[in-house]
Amino acid sequence: MYFTQTFIPTLREVPSDAVIASHRLMFRGGMIRKLANGLFAYLPLGLRALRKVERIIREEMDAIGALEIKPTVVVPGELWKESGRWDSMGEAMLRAENRTGNDLVVSPTAEEAVTALVRDELSSYRQLPLTLYQINTKYRDEIRPRYGVMRAREFVMKDAYSFHAGQASLDAAYNAMGAAYRRIFKRCGLSVLPVKADSGAMGGNSSEEFMIESEIGDNTLLLCESCGYAANVEKAVCAHDFDPPPSLEEAKTRSLSSPALEKVSTPGVKNIDQLCAFFKTDAKKFIKTLIYRMAAMEGGAGRGAFVAAAIRGDLAVNEAKLAAALKASEAVLASEAEVERITGAPLGFAGVAGLTGIPLIADTSVTAMTDGITGALADGFHYAHAAYGRDFTPHLIADLRTAKAGDRCARCGGALYEKKGNELGHIFKLGDKYTRSMKARYLDESGQSRTPLMGTYGIGLDRTLASVVEEHHDGDGIIWPLEVAPYQVILIPVKYEGALKAAADGLASALEQAGVEVLVDDREERPGVKFKDADLLGIPYRVVVGDKTLSLDPPALEVKRRGEKGCRMVELDKAPALLAELVKA
Repeated sequence: MYFTQTFIPTLREVPSDAVIASHRLMFRGGMIRKLANGLFAYLPLGLRALRKVERIIREEMDAIGALEIKPTVVVPGELWKESGRWDSMGEAMLRAENRTGNDLVVSPTAEEAVTALVRDELSSYRQLPLTLYQINTKYRDEIRPRYGVMRAREFVMKDAYSFHAGQASLDAAYNAMGAAYRRIFKRCGLSVLPVKADSGAMGGNSSEEFMIESEIGDNTLLLCESCGYAANVEKAVCAHDFDPPPSLEEAKTRSLSSPALEKVSTPGVKNIDQLCAFFKTDAKKFIKTLIYRMAAMEGGAGRGAFVAAAIRGDLAVNEAKLAAALKASEAVLASEAEVERITGAPLGFAGVAGLTGIPLIADTSVTAMTDGITGALADGFHYAHAAYGRDFTPHLIADLRTAKAGDRCARCGGALYEKKGNELGHIFKLGDKYTRSMKARYLDESGQSRTPLMGTYGIGLDRTLASVVEEHHDGDGIIWPLEVAPYQVILIPVKYEGALKAAADGLASALEQAGVEVLVDDREERPGVKFKDADLLGIPYRVVVGDKTLSLDPPALEVKRRGEKGCRMVELDKAPALLAELVKA
């Protein structure tokens, strides 16, 4: 390809809203352009790089037996109502209505669409396992799209969906997909960190994220410096002071030595700091009780159900863990008016002793308390000497604690430390969340009707491409890994005329015949401009055709690997074979 025959509008200035390297360099390199906030168009050079990521993903998906399909981007709203996510996805989902009044969704993800396709064709266990995937456009109406294509409203994703007759089959597909993801990111030149993750709105009971470290990361990761444990903060666990929790009988026995529950007047004393000063003690002595409104809980409770979450006063409730413990899509703190209606007391006086009418979910830390201080469900009063097993009995005990840097690793006891990261891929074991709600069934070996299990697996192509740029660049521009580079060689004749033109054209033809992707800079520009643009575009090998080197005996060229300081002289006749070998190494 010749520079003058393609469309690469390079820029010297950095866009004012570009604050990260990938946004700056992809924009300056003429790879993307912004149409509106969160909406980006790929120009020819950027699209070539995106297609390289797509090719790598497609090869690895095909290698594990996944079958490519092409669902529609716009899907019927009825499918989302069947799954229960029509409401729970919130304002991030772009809804529309056609001329006949039917609800439509511009797909943010495709669990519903693919489940419906499989449901309508599935009849026998002999059709399972089945893994389908798509590489398609998605839309999520982000509140604050930013960082170029790293967090845009419209984006391209690879989604895969697997269907199974049993847990062992789902586990095998999940593990195969995880291994394929590791290969994909390695081929893209990315150093990813697989971490345990919360399943969130997707549901399911197991998931893993593939993160890349980033200063502008949307996710907080906790890692162990000793054993390598890694998890998103939403899922991270740490060693507890009292683990495992005591049985209820053990707790009742321990509470016999605790003083009787005592109601204490605490006018105007509401938060932990005020309570510590009033009772002259530290936050570990308090039982903090928070009221939450849950969304779409499984097991009968619907959207809007309330629960109370109790945790030791020095700790914070992890709302993702609370939602996961109750199989809900999310947990949202109740309003002041809701708290007062449910507890009979103003905000700040909720407590575990005497609480009725809603389920009490207790963190493991609370089960160690035999002499705690808690709200008395009355304005201006708290209870002292509250004991688990005697004064309150939770409906459920779960790990609700938000782990943080400095906590001890639950696996080995080492210290946890914190990093910021961006999610590039996420794999989920969904179980029967969608197949059950959407009534997908099959007949097993004995003729019994069964619900298939399901997994879902996603990779963001735009974010992956931007992450490659984030990880591979310097002060002059991008340094593309070979497998992702839009071209493998950029050929720069110092002047595109006479003998230099003939040599450049001949070399380009020979390289193309050898299967090398080459871009010839045939512009009427100064050599310095061409060299600057070559560094900006980041094409792995730069070949310079100049008068001095061509006049040597034998004629030669300068070959330089992007990112390396030195260049080497290569004989003109040997250049095609050498470059073909280099780009295929």
